[in-house]
Parts: sequence; structure tokens; C-alpha cells
Amino acid sequence: MGQDQKNLSLKEKLYIVIFQANTRAGRAFDVALLWLILISITCIMMETLPNLSKSYLEYLYWIEWVITILFTIEYITRILIVRNKLKYLKSFFGIIDLLAILPAYLSIFIAGSQFALILRVFRLLRVFRILNLGKYVGESYSLLNALKASRYKITVFLEAVLVVVVIVGTLMYLIEGETSGFNSIPASVYWAIVTLTTVGFGDITPITPLGRVVASLLMLLGYGVIAVPTGIVSSELARTRSGKANWRICTSCSTITEDEGANFCKNCGLELEKR
Repeated sequence: MGQDQKNLSLKEKLYIVIFQANTRAGRAFDVALLWLILISITCIMMETLPNLSKSYLEYLYWIEWVITILFTIEYITRILIVRNKLKYLKSFFGIIDLLAILPAYLSIFIAGSQFALILRVFRLLRVFRILNLGKYVGESYSLLNALKASRYKITVFLEAVLVVVVIVGTLMYLIEGETSGFNSIPASVYWAIVTLTTVGFGDITPITPLGRVVASLLMLLGYGVIAVPTGIVSSELARTRSGKANWRICTSCSTITEDEGANFCKNCGLELEKR
């Protein structure tokens, strides 16, 4: 094995370190990457503290730029060594890697855009590769499939909810009027949405007996509204889990392969584990 490693080119060695977490070097690289992400996120949050001295802000500024440069080098290296460059650039992690560095450079031209670097938190998802939690990736894939399958039912349901809040909002505008804070139909529809979702900010409240009756009925309806999407997704989730046994997850790039007869990952080409 050691002899094989010596015969590899620099590009192949870098590919193993950066893209394969099942090796010691790859694992160490990903752990170091996660620590840099955590430090970066901490610096960004600390920069928003109101009483932080100017010297500390300058210190955090330079730390952030050092990390940004390291991430830029890493991103360019990934593009240079990955086998399918276009697929990586269009992939979820490829887009996240780009968003992790882009706001820093935009901040040179657009003030305040550096705080979008908080998007780096999504890079922490690489912990799935480090801890070899492939089964959790499969569970998220199952949930995603359930959401996709139920999107039409949920869309119809949301349209029905929208009709209800518009009707109730208009009705409350006629019942309560401006004296109760229902000074326009949009404001009344806003109140209906807040009430139906059981949030209840209390900035607008009905004061007439009829208005309170309508509000009470809308509150009771809100409990049913919360339950319906949950039931739709749960039903689809139970249906999609039946095909889960055919899924296999690449230990290198976490790509899910649904073809039961496949022996190699369709994304990175690594040989899949035998069942």
C-alpha cells in the first residue's frame, strides 16, 4: 500500500486528501477544514458585537481574510484536481464552496456583504463524510424524496389556506374597521395569517364580539392546518422508505446510487462497498 502511494502523482495524492475522507490524510484535512469554518463563523458573529474595540475588529478582519485566502486556494485546487469539473461546479458542495468565499471579495465593492460569509456554516455538512455517517445522508435523501412527491398536494393545500386568510382578512376588515387596527385589507390578511398559524403577535386584536368569534374559529382551524402538511409528508415518507434498501452511498463523495447493480460511484468513480 505504501509503495502504491509513492507511485501516485501529486494530483492523485491531492485528490485522495481532499475528496476521500476514508483515508487518514483525508480525514485530517476535513477536520482542519471544519475547524477553519468554525473559527470563521465565530469571527463573523463577533464582528457584530456593538461594544467591541477597534483593535479587536481589525484583528478579526485579518483572521477572516487569511481564512478566505485558504478557502480560495482550496476551492481552486478542488477544481484543478476533480475528475469532472463541471459536475463539481454544479454540485451542492461546489456551490457552497463558492458561496463560502464570494462574499468576502464582494465586500471590497459592496459594503456589508461580508456578513453573507455566514453561509460557510453549510460547509459543516462535510462532517457526514468525516464521521462516515452515510446512513444519515440516506435518511435525508428519503426525506427529500418525500417532500418532492408531496409538493403538489402541499401546493393545493397552501392555495386553499391562502383563500381562507384572504376571505377572513376581508371579513375582519369589514367587522372591526380602522378603530381596532384593521385599517386595510392587507393588514387584516396579515392578522389572519398570524392567527391561523397560532403565532399570535398581538399587534392587531379584535375588540367586537363578532370579531372575536371569527378569530376563535380561525384559531381552532389553525391547529388542523398545522397537522395537514405533516400528514401528507409522513404518508409519502412511509412510501419512499420501501425502496431504501436499493440505495448505496459513496464513502468518498456521499453520492447516492440507486442502481442496485452498480459497482462504481457515478460521480467520482470510486468502487462502491459490496452488500
